[in-house]
Amino acid sequence: MDGAGAGVGRFVAQKRAEHNLSQARLAELLADVTGNPAVTRHEVSRWERGTRRPRRYWLDALAGVLGVTIADFEDAARLAGHVTDDEAEALDLAQRVAASDVGGTLARIEAAVDDHAVAYPGTPPGLLLSQIRQYLRYVGRLLDGRMTLAQHRRLVTAGGWLSLLAATCSIDLHERPAAAGRLRTAADLAGHAEHPEMAAWCVETQAWQAVTDGDYRRAVALSHGAQQLAPAGSSAFIQATAQEGRALARLGDTTGTLDALARTARLVAPLPAPDRPEHHYLYDPSKADAYVGTTLAWIGDPAAESYARQVLARLESIADGPPRPRRAVSARLDLALALVASGKPDEAAHVALAAVTSGRLVPSNYWRAGEVVTAVGGLGVPEAVDLVEAFRSLGPAE
Repeated sequence: MDGAGAGVGRFVAQKRAEHNLSQARLAELLADVTGNPAVTRHEVSRWERGTRRPRRYWLDALAGVLGVTIADFEDAARLAGHVTDDEAEALDLAQRVAASDVGGTLARIEAAVDDHAVAYPGTPPGLLLSQIRQYLRYVGRLLDGRMTLAQHRRLVTAGGWLSLLAATCSIDLHERPAAAGRLRTAADLAGHAEHPEMAAWCVETQAWQAVTDGDYRRAVALSHGAQQLAPAGSSAFIQATAQEGRALARLGDTTGTLDALARTARLVAPLPAPDRPEHHYLYDPSKADAYVGTTLAWIGDPAAESYARQVLARLESIADGPPRPRRAVSARLDLALALVASGKPDEAAHVALAAVTSGRLVPSNYWRAGEVVTAVGGLGVPEAVDLVEAFRSLGPAE
């Protein structure tokens, strides 16, 4: 079976395990949904082993049973198909690391770092994490080989970025101990590599986690710490400034929030659009717009509704690069919150339901969805019933 088919199989197995389903039970549920008993436990096993790829008919049924989307299966196939060849190359290159191909190995790993950072906004975090962990194992193996000091530093730097992205995926999944360990590793590697921007991103990631945890004063302090570490004008510096504004908005500090937004705007203004704007560690104007939309919604600014609509439209178009489905989910939550404040509860419920049922909402954002669900539910609109039911079906992690 091709790597893409194996990727779909691994994704089915992962989601089945998350739902605590046996292969036999999954087959039964598929039969119930479709009225077609053709799939047995043995067929599910073949899918998961990658020896057979499910047809679109069964993918549609699997999506409904497992609470995912067809896009998630496509992501699994695309990412696995890309990584499989790289993994084979990495294994071969690892065996030859003592020879003359160290530079080629490093170049491939550095390219993989960028590819995974680009994949982050549109790939289920559990799937992306499994691929990152494989590359981290290769990095660990290569560190035992012979290389120059400059090559060693490049490898340590790549390992640091991979560890940081793995930590970010763990935060998305609410895997707190794993996230903390990976963040420590990333920070240690940033220190060994003498890489101040990576070190700043490590602190900024902690600030983002503090926001998701509701510890807003800590988030402000960490955002300041990241700004102190980051090179002036770097992506990490801009992100930390924007994160400061979000945390201040949650604290109700309107003056401080608007100041942070103004500073972020000045930093972003001269930036060109990057070649790969979806890269998680490269700041771009569309990311700034998304953060402004969130921040305005949180401080209850009357401009939040129109701004959130514009952001959502841009994220779902192809004018500024490929669609960014996970950012679009956040934009919908921002818009729903703004619509509540604008006295439009029916539309707020409709927009929020689209976000909750998108299949792109990660556990680290459940709290934001919960906030919107509570706000809409308190208004007594009929649409709120479906919204509350859909949100409960997610089983938000505490």
